Amino acid sequence: MNALTLVFAALCVFAIGYRFYGIFFAKKVLGVNDARLTPAVTMADGHDYVKTNKYVLFGHHFAAIAAAGPLIGPVLAAQFGYLPGALWILVGCVLGGCVHDTVVLFASVRHKGRSLAYIASQEVGKATGSVAGFAVLFILLLTLAGLSIAVVNAMHNSPWGTFTVFATIPIAIIMGVYMQHAPGGGVVGGSVIGVVLLALAIIVGPYIAASPFWSSIFNMSRPTIAVTIPVYGFVASVLPVWLLLCPRDYLSTYLKVGTIGALAIGIFWVHPQLVMPALTAFDAGGGPIIHGPVFPFLFITIACGALSGFHAIIGSGTTPKMLDSEHNLLFVGFGAMLMEGFVAIMALIAACVLVPADYFAINTPVAVFAKLGMTPVDLNSLAQAVGENIQGRPGGAVSLAVGMAHIFSSIPVMSHLMAYWYHFAIMFEAVFILTAVDAGTRVGRFFLQEMIGQVIPKFREKHWVPGILFTSAIFTFAWGYFVYTGNISTIWPLFGMSNQLLAAVSLLIGTTMIIRMGRARYAWTTAIPGLAMVGITFWAGYLQITGTYLPKGLYLLASLAVIILVLMAIVIVGTVRRWMELLGVETPVVDTYGEKVLEVVPE
Repeated sequence: MNALTLVFAALCVFAIGYRFYGIFFAKKVLGVNDARLTPAVTMADGHDYVKTNKYVLFGHHFAAIAAAGPLIGPVLAAQFGYLPGALWILVGCVLGGCVHDTVVLFASVRHKGRSLAYIASQEVGKATGSVAGFAVLFILLLTLAGLSIAVVNAMHNSPWGTFTVFATIPIAIIMGVYMQHAPGGGVVGGSVIGVVLLALAIIVGPYIAASPFWSSIFNMSRPTIAVTIPVYGFVASVLPVWLLLCPRDYLSTYLKVGTIGALAIGIFWVHPQLVMPALTAFDAGGGPIIHGPVFPFLFITIACGALSGFHAIIGSGTTPKMLDSEHNLLFVGFGAMLMEGFVAIMALIAACVLVPADYFAINTPVAVFAKLGMTPVDLNSLAQAVGENIQGRPGGAVSLAVGMAHIFSSIPVMSHLMAYWYHFAIMFEAVFILTAVDAGTRVGRFFLQEMIGQVIPKFREKHWVPGILFTSAIFTFAWGYFVYTGNISTIWPLFGMSNQLLAAVSLLIGTTMIIRMGRARYAWTTAIPGLAMVGITFWAGYLQITGTYLPKGLYLLASLAVIILVLMAIVIVGTVRRWMELLGVETPVVDTYGEKVLEVVPE
């Protein structure tokens, strides 16, 4: 199959999904109303609640949600062939991921930008909300640890990539100061400043790597990077959102969207073939990368590119505090998820243009690959072209970079630049992931402030500096410890299961709110994907515990998986009971905005 066909299919499906299903969901199902002012307007404080231009906010939101999932997940899922992953991304993104992201963002905006746990406590019940809070906090820790480890693996001993990633920090501060104080918001001027400086940083990168002096500074070891990233997360969490986090995410979006756009243009130019078959011999299980069968493991391997619970944390964290009007819920929530789905399609293509034997040689340990009975075809020439040993580098990041570099270098005028494109892709992956780490850390600080504030009310004060510093430090240390002492093989599988469970629960909580607003006839839009993911993920969790963790003696991981399943089961049961309660209401009431609802709950 030609990769161009898949690109066209994705563009058509996503455009139709936005134009028809997206507008239907925002207007008919949710009933967005611009007359209801958002928290960014009613609670503006210049620190967390900041009315933000919709394009800047789109950049922040997309950068925050688009982490390792849409890049690594599709690459790993290519083990099953290109067809399962492509179908799940196209269908799951529109009917699951976009709906999920939009309903969570809507719910948080209607609840003063508060967290998913708070929304659950108001819409479902306080006990359910408390359990959801612990579950979300635990999942967020695993998420940030997994994402950060992926960054560490991509950045350590890579002076070019490390310099470029670090350069985005002062560039973002310059942008933030300019856009905050320039007349009219300074979005255009700030964008020009950021893009020009980012382009210079990328161009200077190779010279930094070639300079003995600068290379010695930015050629950081793995432990050094593992400490530096949590420190950055702490700083991004405590500074005003307009100064570093938002402009850096907005800036990173130019790099992300620009690179994916360039990759799409490269595919249009080169017309590469998807060498990976539609289905492989590992669909029934026993694969060297993913040990389980395509169903249900496909759905927890490709997370962020189709449906991801981590998005609920961002959608009820930083983004709702900056949305200027409910009208832009569609553009920010639905639109950013479609963009991420397109990123996932590009990642899948980059993996599937490689010869299957070369793909497996890169993504499996050497000893494991030797047992597959495959003979690499272009592996040695690819390694020579990028200037690094690429065999036995599991995790998906290296094969993705090789696939992207292979497509770019197939353009005639770039045939001699494969090493450049390979290192650029590694840097691109690191920037992609790190923007989710800073936003996730800030959201974790919000969660801790809310939870501790129930015991010590002073922590509820959003501007109490000791509270901000204390919660940021505690939360950053917690996930930073996992990064420093753990590895991706021990954290990522558990994250995949818990992440999809959180997505399912978020959809069910959103369904509760839709029913309460008197729109039960539309509840199927969130209930069907939510209930489907409950069944699929519980099944995958059971197989993972009984088929992988227990047989290998990984009792700690098995225990953590059971705890997550139990916590989520409690939330699910409480949510379904709430549905039954609301559906039994016969007489609607009128809320303070004049809308008929089944029950009025505090915002």
